[in-house]
Amino acid sequence: MRQEIEQAIAVACQDLFAAVAEVQLTRPDEQFGDYATNVALHLGKDLGKNPRDIAQTLANNIKSNLSEIISDASVAGPGFLNLKLTDEALVKLAAEKTAQTLAGKTVVAEYSDPNPFKVLHAGHLYTSVVGDAIANLLETAGATVHRVNFGGDVGLHVGKTMHVILQRLGGENPQALTGIPESDRSEWLAKAYIEGTETYDSDPQAKASIIELNKRVYQLHSDNDRQSPFAQIYWTCRQWSYDYFDNFYNRIGSHFEKYYPESETAEAGLKTVREHVGSVFAESEGAIIFKGEDYGLHTRVFINSQGLPTYEAKDIGLIVKKWEDYHFDRSVVITGNEQQQYMAVVLKAVEQFAPELATATTHLTHGIVKLTGGVKMSSRKGNILRAADVLDIAAEANKELTGQDNQQTVLEAVKYAFLKQRTGGDIIYDPAESVALEGNSGPYLQYAHARACSILAKADLQPAELNQLEADERGLLRKISEYVEVTDQAVKELMPHHVCTFLYELAQVFNRFYEHNRVVGDPRQAIRLQLVHTYANTLKNGLELLNISAPDRM
Repeated sequence: MRQEIEQAIAVACQDLFAAVAEVQLTRPDEQFGDYATNVALHLGKDLGKNPRDIAQTLANNIKSNLSEIISDASVAGPGFLNLKLTDEALVKLAAEKTAQTLAGKTVVAEYSDPNPFKVLHAGHLYTSVVGDAIANLLETAGATVHRVNFGGDVGLHVGKTMHVILQRLGGENPQALTGIPESDRSEWLAKAYIEGTETYDSDPQAKASIIELNKRVYQLHSDNDRQSPFAQIYWTCRQWSYDYFDNFYNRIGSHFEKYYPESETAEAGLKTVREHVGSVFAESEGAIIFKGEDYGLHTRVFINSQGLPTYEAKDIGLIVKKWEDYHFDRSVVITGNEQQQYMAVVLKAVEQFAPELATATTHLTHGIVKLTGGVKMSSRKGNILRAADVLDIAAEANKELTGQDNQQTVLEAVKYAFLKQRTGGDIIYDPAESVALEGNSGPYLQYAHARACSILAKADLQPAELNQLEADERGLLRKISEYVEVTDQAVKELMPHHVCTFLYELAQVFNRFYEHNRVVGDPRQAIRLQLVHTYANTLKNGLELLNISAPDRM
């Protein structure tokens, strides 16, 4: 309907003033109407006419030609055109669905991206939560979305970890791994990585050994070696990491249809880079580089002097593999902000030989997850804020507040606390605020839905025509009608926080409505129950977009 009104105003501008105008409707304060546009101000400047006169001429035209949609069109200020919808049009608008702007499109959403042999930190939890919500937004706009994951099962961090593991096992002794309890495995690997990093930085002899182990790991993939003692240790520990990842994803409700390990993308990356040496990449001191300075970026190594692929080459291999697997129309990649310049170089390199893949790739970044008053931590030093720590801290805050240990409530409280913040900056997480039943929190919205359900349970819902609405009734319906526009905006910008902001505002509007308007037992019960039902469904749909449940009772 919004586009219909915008088009009608644009046609009126052409017919009445022979002017081509780009009309954009906005939502003014309720007292001014349901929509507003400043198109008359632009036309006045272009045509040298009084904007108020232009706006009044447009108002008369719109009232005449869109009488079934527009009940009133008025001029305000220097020439703003304010529009009020008919009740029937408002009902229709509130029932609209998210625009299917991505119907028939294939989108690959890549996020979370943990590395085997390392611990999952708060950033992995954040990007998993945000990635799930963004994937949902893409799906609600009609796209076929493939959720994938990428991580480093080869590379120097593996060499560092394997160096310590071999020391702990007394050499290449895979049987010794059986003595590690299942519950301790992820922590055991994490500590090995930390110790290996410290040793690499402080012991030149150990550093040389780690570099050789790194080569051996690449070689066992190349040889498809699963039988040698070294290979058995590697594959067993890698599987421990994957089991740990799977358990965590099951805990938070995330799922991926494919996991791309770097060992699979490395070969494709090496092949692709070498094919374009001379045209895109250049040799330099035995390595192969991309001269990013030529494009206002910085130079990076894609194949090192030992012939091994760097992260850059592996990422090129990943792009190639994703294209081979899905022939995507769009690829969305979500990482931390520290990867922004790195990915700019990778995509610029890809642009030189496959511009369509670079153009189709959207790189979204996010900041650091910190507790209130916290600081950034590092997995290299072992003082990280782990993903599980965030959930445990939230559980403690919830138990202190409610006396209950509800893991699902805690998880969804954390999800909402992450999602309500605009993606891009640092994420400041306040455990107590996230689990509170008041304020802009997940539990508050869940309680709001349960409250609506309790009202509906008190009387039978009967069909009712939503017309001749009273002011408060219309105000609630007007807010509900914004849902589709908010989701359209969230899809366009890939920003779930728009949905959170709307849901919180919607719950507040409903609370004010219910405070001043009796529902059950009122002569307007049928109409108001219908409004409560529509409100509850809208709240539920929005929460489910965020992967948060909408309970009938709390």
